[in-house]
Amino acid sequence: MFEYSNGRLCLDGLALDEIAARFGTPCYVYSRADIERAWRSYDRAFGARPHRIHYAVKANANLAVLDTLARLGSGFDIVSGGELARVLAARGQPAAIVFSGVGKTVSEMEQALAAGVGVFNVESPAELDRLNAVAGRVGARARIAVRVNPDVDAQTHPYISTGLDENKFGVPMADALEVYRAAARLPNIDIVGVACHIGSQLTSLAPFADAMARVMVLVGRLAEAGIGITHVDAGGGLGIRYREEVLPSITDYVATLCAAIPARYEICIEPGRSLVAASGALLTTVEYLKQTPKRHFAIVDAAMNDLIRPALYAAWHEVLPLAQAAPDVPEQRFDLVGPVCESADFLANDRPLRLVPGARLAIMCAGAYGHVMASNYNARPRPPEVMVDADGAYLVRARESVTALYSGEALLRNDP
Repeated sequence: MFEYSNGRLCLDGLALDEIAARFGTPCYVYSRADIERAWRSYDRAFGARPHRIHYAVKANANLAVLDTLARLGSGFDIVSGGELARVLAARGQPAAIVFSGVGKTVSEMEQALAAGVGVFNVESPAELDRLNAVAGRVGARARIAVRVNPDVDAQTHPYISTGLDENKFGVPMADALEVYRAAARLPNIDIVGVACHIGSQLTSLAPFADAMARVMVLVGRLAEAGIGITHVDAGGGLGIRYREEVLPSITDYVATLCAAIPARYEICIEPGRSLVAASGALLTTVEYLKQTPKRHFAIVDAAMNDLIRPALYAAWHEVLPLAQAAPDVPEQRFDLVGPVCESADFLANDRPLRLVPGARLAIMCAGAYGHVMASNYNARPRPPEVMVDADGAYLVRARESVTALYSGEALLRNDP
């Protein structure tokens, strides 16, 4: 939990300015306790109702985060062979893995079948045919759910909307029954469920209820066709409060799913952001203050390559000082910008702050889609990641070195 104590911003009782001094900035920091609390909130909300929670690895794939969730008994939702390898390295159980994603390659299918993943969420007829062929060649059977696209407006940013018929994800609802019939005829496929995911950062329960109502109509048609399933995967997408969002509770979200899905079906969910976003922050240091005729800039050592969400989505993150400024430092409205050579390189705009060079800041709610989307643009090493546990702060990913960025490259040989 982030809170001020004696004028210093702390995470689970540890002063963040000390963490910044120890590990340097920019630096990501996460709370193990916050991640555990969020996961248990979902688990408790289901009560005795059969359910499985599959953490969406794309939100934050750090091994310590995955290990924390695996120890709780979490499953995992993956979208690549690389994510599968990470989950296995973090001791996640293969049978508790759901493999989603529209572009699974042959090698990824082979990797997943060899590992024994629990379910493939199939997203197209072509993928279904490929999976059947690969499974037959390696002597395996693939358990599948068809991910359907219910054409429901998630009322979220268009880049993270996945449930409209204009999106690339899933099988159109009108085609789903025929895809299931085709799957039932394939010799290396076992049908076990139906899946649906309509988007991310949802702030209303209505789209979830609408999507599940449409999914259950399909489930009824499957039953009439003699195709039985055991689980309904409702996806993820519950949002968090970045600024002024008014959010439904996890309890109400789960109650909505339980009301829509009959008790004979196990409910699977794939939360990501809501498990890890609020647990994390990006720590950064003010390098320069710069004034132009129209703007006050605070140039910090973090940049869009470290946290791309503001540049990519115009996302808003709260900015908090790690320590209170001296009383004589005036408050001004600053744009927080980084050193990257792009005008889109900003972390926050028009924020009232009292700053001096060397001041350290926390960019809040950065535990999801932060480090995992970081890049090496401008040959910048990606920042370290630190996990705060009950007895201290631990480096769970070292800062990259510049030489590591080009270690796999080669110069051209000289002409003879």
